Amino acid sequence: MTNRFQVLDGWRGISILFVLLGHWFPLGPKAWQMNSTIAATGMVLFFILSGFLITNILLKDQHIGRFLTKRFLRIIPLAWLVMLITFFITSPASNVYLPNFLFYANWPPMWLTDSTGHFWSLCVEMQFYIFIAILVATLKMRAFMLLPILCVAITAFRYFNGAPTNINTYYRIDEILAGCSLALIYHHHNDVLKRYIGKLNPIYLFPLLLLTAHPDGGLAAYLRPYVALLVVGASLFSNQVTWYHSWLKGRTLFYIASVSYAVYIIHVGLQHTWLGEGETLEKYLKRPLLLATTFALAHLSTFYFEKYWINLGKKLTKQPSKINEAKPTSS
Repeated sequence: MTNRFQVLDGWRGISILFVLLGHWFPLGPKAWQMNSTIAATGMVLFFILSGFLITNILLKDQHIGRFLTKRFLRIIPLAWLVMLITFFITSPASNVYLPNFLFYANWPPMWLTDSTGHFWSLCVEMQFYIFIAILVATLKMRAFMLLPILCVAITAFRYFNGAPTNINTYYRIDEILAGCSLALIYHHHNDVLKRYIGKLNPIYLFPLLLLTAHPDGGLAAYLRPYVALLVVGASLFSNQVTWYHSWLKGRTLFYIASVSYAVYIIHVGLQHTWLGEGETLEKYLKRPLLLATTFALAHLSTFYFEKYWINLGKKLTKQPSKINEAKPTSS
């Protein structure tokens, strides 16, 4: 990652904080629907960053075996471990196991459970990995030209089917594809579009992003992927270092970004334990303890459990050294 990419860690940290805020804390009167708005904002930022990352990886290396090995070992071990523990405790119907473990539980008739409902986004992610792997394996570099077209096509599909904010992959994947488009803009040799986006101020764009994420946002909801693209892109392409750049690149958001995957996977399951249960007052009095426990477990997962699998992925996909490398001559 270049120094410029550090702002993406900041947005990743913000995305998980928004998800936690939306899921765990009262954000104004219920009628304002700010909890769902903030959570949806966090998710679209997460998907933008994911699409950017995946495209950036595949632009540099189109070897599908290496790509899928690394991504699967990054995502699956913790997800499966949490699902095993959660299903052991909650004993759901037997027909939910396979769809959840194979990450297609967000397709009708829907097999998500209360304690694994947030795994819908993981289903979108994993299905996207398979899709783009097949696309790149088939078309190589030409595949990337299709991604912005597919993004707009999915948005049009959402509009004609009246799906402003749905968790089905075919209604949500344009948020990831918008991130793919941002990566293509970043790597394109023409700087005109980058300069235009870089002149925008993400702080001024953020209220518009919240509108696109609001349940009553109307037509604006269909612009959510593109507004999020501009918000992240404006900070990525800006030629001026502002106060929000130093904030996005700060240690706090960097750490939160580092443990964000584990936080996301763990947090809903913990919410369905004693830490998240009780009457309203009791429940919110326990929120600091729930938050601390979530981050403590996420820290252990990130730097011990997940680290093992990530390193294994790197080991399994390590390319052999070039045989014909120049060797130093003896003096």
